[in-house]
Order: sequence, then structure tokens, then C-alpha cells
Amino acid sequence: MSDVASRAAAWLAAEPDGDMREELAALLKGPADELQARFTGRLQFGTAGLRGAVGAGPLRMNRLVVQQAAAGLVDYLLAHVPNAAEQGVIIGFDARRKSDVFASDTARVCAARGVKAMLFPHIVPTPVLAWNVTEVNAAAGVMVTASHNPPADNGYKVYLGTGSQIVSPVDSEITAFIDKVDPCAVQLSAVDDPLITTLGDDRVAAYLAFVPTARLCPQVPGVQVAYTAMHGVGGATLLAAFEGAGLPAPAVVAEQQQPDGTFPTVPFPNPEEPGAMDLLMARAAAVGAQVALANDPDADRLGAAIPTADGGWRRLGGDEIGWLLADHILRHTSGDDRLVVTTLVSSSLLARMAAAHGVACEETFTGFKWIAHTVLANPTRRFVFGYEQALGYLVCGQPLDKDGITAAVMMAEVAALAAAEGVTVQDRLDEIAATYGRHIMADRSVHMPPTDGAAAVARLRAAPPTEVGGSAVTSVRWFEEAGLLRLELGENLRLQVRPSGTEPKVKLYGEGIAVDPAPLLEQLAALLA
Repeated sequence: MSDVASRAAAWLAAEPDGDMREELAALLKGPADELQARFTGRLQFGTAGLRGAVGAGPLRMNRLVVQQAAAGLVDYLLAHVPNAAEQGVIIGFDARRKSDVFASDTARVCAARGVKAMLFPHIVPTPVLAWNVTEVNAAAGVMVTASHNPPADNGYKVYLGTGSQIVSPVDSEITAFIDKVDPCAVQLSAVDDPLITTLGDDRVAAYLAFVPTARLCPQVPGVQVAYTAMHGVGGATLLAAFEGAGLPAPAVVAEQQQPDGTFPTVPFPNPEEPGAMDLLMARAAAVGAQVALANDPDADRLGAAIPTADGGWRRLGGDEIGWLLADHILRHTSGDDRLVVTTLVSSSLLARMAAAHGVACEETFTGFKWIAHTVLANPTRRFVFGYEQALGYLVCGQPLDKDGITAAVMMAEVAALAAAEGVTVQDRLDEIAATYGRHIMADRSVHMPPTDGAAAVARLRAAPPTEVGGSAVTSVRWFEEAGLLRLELGENLRLQVRPSGTEPKVKLYGEGIAVDPAPLLEQLAALLA
């Protein structure tokens, strides 16, 4: 028997779920290449935790993989957090396949290792879990979710006691502890172990009591909003949040309001994907809404669409939503101690807006975890807003992660204030462009295997072009931590390229002031071949 087959046989003997055992037994009888694909290595724990397709074997998401990760995380906490056992781990989960079991197993691993576990008894949005990490003074938080990934996936997101996601080198340190754990021999406590506390609805209620602080103009009456939960877990929480914030109940997309991990109406449940918000925009048009809002399946992201002058609807880009929220916050807060934070691949317009308001602006690496890291690194500053163009927004001081619920409340207020002042949301965007210049954003992806993508970006870095599309490259910068190459073509054009950290593609980003960068991205993409 080969080494791979031996590993698979041992895994089969330990596998607790019948469906996974059947899948693995079939793999053992089938072609060797599929077994090789499941057992050569293991799903890596990175700064986004774990994420992958649910299936049998160490390179898929399943109970043995989760138990191993939970054991490694707990061992890390016991080694690095003085009161980890007493502070415990708070655990939430979404509606995807096996999320509830993964969450329960995490709690049982904690208890078996002498660490208190606080487990939500039902599905919750990621922001509810993240917000509660600091509220209950947990040593860490775990959210079982694959966010906006395809229906076949699930994931495992980890928060530190600060309420922020992990960044390097902590991910590597946790990985080292995970490596020491045999996934086929992780001890579990009983489900009713006294170290496992089932949380009550008060933890959700506490979050909802906090949500109204997102409103900066609470005296402004709300307007009609359309909303979709996109089959995720944010629907009920969003409705309660609007009520608590004094906003009218949004008109929901009924077909997508209830949690359903199979996502029957959207093959890719991501508000950024073309077509994903079609049902929402149809609902918005039918009810005469001023704005349409979409959460992704775990409700930490926010998509939006607005009516157009010709009677249609258009989906806003992630940066456009960021500009609207930033404009609102900067105009309705005060103080020279304020701080806003964005990421390398987001628009540079936030820095211009901040400068005009006398507010500090920091630019950090891609991923919201780095926004949180930057906030923590600036304790003398008062953080008021952070965003990344991939629909991630934080409009309150906590949690230190993106929150699609509070962002939705503020976006509804943006639309309400515009209506009260006799303008549209598009008018507001036009005002921003008139003040700071019309920033035009574009992006493109080149699909290639991860190693090829990294090599292509490395070649471009070693020999960057001197011109793109007839425009001279005036500045070249390399951001090591992000693996990102930035080319500036004068003051009004910026092109960026980096390998994706989660998908087999290279991503390209363009920004032009009164210049469309899309054609230049096409030419830059050709240089990657």
C-alpha cells in the first residue's frame, strides 16, 4: 500500500461522519490521482484561517481538519495568552454545510484541553461574533464560515482577543502548533461538558443595542430601502438593526431572505459578482427604493445599487460605497485626532478627502485584518472609518473587522440625508467628484496557477515597463508584505498588480483621475504572459 493510501486508510478509520466515510471509501477504490489530490499535504491555516471545499481528506474542510486546527489554536493560546483557559474562546457559525458541527467540535476541543468555550446556539452573522470577542473578554474567537465563497466551501476564521483577525507572524505560529497535532487522534469532550457554555440571545441583543451608534444624523427620517441577505445569515439581524436604529423596514428579496447554504438563486453568492444583485435591483425598482443594499452570506460585506436617471439601476463599485461613507463620516464628525484607514488596492481618493478635512489617513496591506492592525498600531488616534474596495467597511470603532450590518445602517442614512436635502445618491457622488476629481476605477484578473502567477509578478517586478499604453511610468514601488507592484504614470494614473492569495489568478487594479485606466490594464495584463 502506498503512503497516500495508508494515510487515507488511517483517516477513514478516524472519520466520524458517515457521508465523509462513504466519499473516502469510494476514493480508495478509484483513480489514484484524486486520492493524491486529497492527501498530499493539508489545508493550510493562513491569515484568513481555513477555507476550502467540504469533503474527505486533509486538503478539504471536514471534522478532522477542524478538530486539528482547533487543537492547534487552543495550544497556541495556552502558550501565549496568560489567562486563556479562563477567558475562553467564543464560537459562532453560519448556515453552510456542517458549520454547526464544526462549531460544536471546536467547543469540545477547547473543553477537552481545559479551556472555556462559549458557543452560539444558532447561526449568527460574522460581525455579531467578532463584536462579542472583546465584549466577553475572550482569548480568541472562531467563526465557522466561508463568507462569499461558492456553495461547496466552508471555512474557519479566527480572531484574537483584540477582536481583530490574525496577521503574520501569528498565523505561522498557530500553524506550528497545528502541525504537532495528529488529526486522527484529537480528544473531544462530551457535548455537555461544564466548560462549554451555550450563549443566550443577550449576546445578539447587546450587538443590536450597539448598532444605532452607527447613525450620525439620527434625526433624519429614513427612506425606502431594498435589501437582500443573499441566502446568508444576516437577514433577521439586519431587519432588527434597522428597527433599532429608527429606520423603516427595508423591502426584502423574499427568495433570498432565509439562510440556505445551497444558495439556490446565485451560483456565486458574492455581491461583487455580475448578476448576483439582479433580484435585488428588480425588487428595488418595484418598490421605488432610493438605495438597494446586499449583504454577503456572513454579512460582513456590503454591496449597494442606486437608481439611474434613465429609470434603471446600477451596482456601485466598492470604492464608490467607500467614498459615500467616508464623505458622510468626515462631514458629520470632528476633531484633528481622527483616523481613516484603507488598503493599497483601494482608491487614493480617501486620502484626498481626509486631507481636506484635516484627518490622518493610513494606507495598509490588502485584507481587512491589516486595517485592524493599523488601528491597533495608532492608539492615540480616534479611528472613524476604514474600508477596502472588496466591499469591506467599518463605520464604528468595533468590531475591528468589516461589518456589513452597521455599514448598511449608515448607507441607508446616506440615502436618507440626500433625500432630505433634495438630491440623489448619484448627485452625492457627483459632488464628491467635483470636489476631489473624478476617480475612475478598473480591475482585471488573469487566471493562472498560483506559482505561475507569483512568478509572472516577480518577472514584472524585475523588469518593469517604462511605459504602458503610451504613457511613461514615472514611479515603481514594491510592497513586500502584500506582494504588490505599483506603477504610477504621472499624477493621474496608477496601475497595480499582485497574485491572489486565495484564488488561482493575478489581480490588476487601475485608478485614473478623469482617465479610464481599463485599456492600460489590458496592456499590463499582456505583459504577464
